[in-house]
Amino acid sequence: MSTDALEVRRRTASIIEAAMSAVSASAAGAPPRAVAAGSVGSLPAGAQDLPAVPTLAARATPAVIGDPRMPVVAVPVGPAAEPVEARGPAGTADAPPEPVFEGGPAAIVDPGAPVLEGPHGIRYDFNYGCRVQVPAGPWRVRLLDLDADVVLFDELVDDGVVSSTKKYFVRFRIEVLRDEELVFEHDYDACGQRVYMRLPVGTLGDILAWFPYVDEFRRVHDCRVSVSMGEALWSLFEDAYPELDYVRPDEEAKALAGAYASYYLGIFFPCDDRTHQPTDFRVSGLQKTIPYLLGLMAVERRPRIAVRDTTRLIAEPYVVIAAQSSSQCKYWNHPTGWYELVKFLKASGYRVLCIDKQPAHGEKLMWNLIPYGSEDFTGDLPLQQRASLLLHADFFIGLSSGLSWLAWALGKPVVMISGFTHPLNEFETPWRVINYHVCNSCWNDTSVEFDHRDFAWCPRHAGTDRQFECSRLITPGQVIRTVKSLMTNLDLDPRRVVEPQDAAAKQGGRR
Repeated sequence: MSTDALEVRRRTASIIEAAMSAVSASAAGAPPRAVAAGSVGSLPAGAQDLPAVPTLAARATPAVIGDPRMPVVAVPVGPAAEPVEARGPAGTADAPPEPVFEGGPAAIVDPGAPVLEGPHGIRYDFNYGCRVQVPAGPWRVRLLDLDADVVLFDELVDDGVVSSTKKYFVRFRIEVLRDEELVFEHDYDACGQRVYMRLPVGTLGDILAWFPYVDEFRRVHDCRVSVSMGEALWSLFEDAYPELDYVRPDEEAKALAGAYASYYLGIFFPCDDRTHQPTDFRVSGLQKTIPYLLGLMAVERRPRIAVRDTTRLIAEPYVVIAAQSSSQCKYWNHPTGWYELVKFLKASGYRVLCIDKQPAHGEKLMWNLIPYGSEDFTGDLPLQQRASLLLHADFFIGLSSGLSWLAWALGKPVVMISGFTHPLNEFETPWRVINYHVCNSCWNDTSVEFDHRDFAWCPRHAGTDRQFECSRLITPGQVIRTVKSLMTNLDLDPRRVVEPQDAAAKQGGRR
């Protein structure tokens, strides 16, 4: 017998043993519970369809700019034991991965019992996966992927819930049979239905990158979409996307009530999690991970931004910069980089405005200050004010960070200085600055995983004289040459006379 065949037999025996143990526990009066299939892992050739060993689970007119390998197996669930996604302690192997953003982890909510009613007491929905609840039976429940032509689940279920492992978009088909007679069938169809989507709180770039696909999903499926995100970002999108319903994060339970489907948009750690995301964002890039998650075409989309105040407040030509970020690897770590760049821009005739949220940011011995010579426009200001200021800038210079995404969304030329990400990670810009002669692109390296707890994260050279060389060895000369190229290509004259639109411009703006 071949090694692969022995492995198949061993895994099959383990599955049967675990399933029998679960049934025995139920028969002995154990509390009703759902049984979740774990990860299949790496199987021998030809054994991809083997189920994993089950594990037990508990229950003014604005200017608009830019344009499962295996499901959950069910056992009896009583009225006091609604199906709840399994969740172990944080960091344990059986704790479902959570999306982690700039603002920290966001927990996945309990979607409660399926909300849609079918015949014979059957309930179903597509909230946090495809879910089917059946009363006392037995019933034969089948879940299929209509696009992949794959049967995902086909088992007898008695008074229980079946929930797909895959929580991202799949065009599911549900079939329920009684005595081999089809009594209920449903193909995923969100047309005219209400769909809920959650975006992260406390992050800017991620939402700007992903928001266009929320509306694209609405357009493709002709459905009503409620979207949850931090209220501070609503002003950027409300006027540009009036067809969407905007939900506060603390009103999520209300938004989920009666929803046909729900999707949780983010990048999930560990990176090999294929429960919440079908692809590895390190390979697909930050923006395109979401169209894959929502079953849309993975093409770059620029969000529409509604700028409510388009008045120009600063008379002179100016450039906007942002030098701060959330982790040291994201900074431009050249010791005199910003100093020499700002000096060049001012000598060329530009005013240089820094619009970071904070003038200084860091941790322990690593602190980063507002670039010397730039004008201090920092502060925790409304994003509409940031957008209004960016709107009249000749161009923007920044890092792989949220304000770069905002400038790009507004259609401004962006000079992006980043060595820790590969250029495929962000939006397309001809003025991307990276030094390929040194260590680079660790964020997109599938052999390493970002540690959000380590401000000084440098996976390959931490503690050595090569730490942060990806950006430390991007020279001011390289950036200045890129800026000169931009100015030449766009025929920009920093010494031109600009007519102000507001009396405040006579006073030079804010400072």
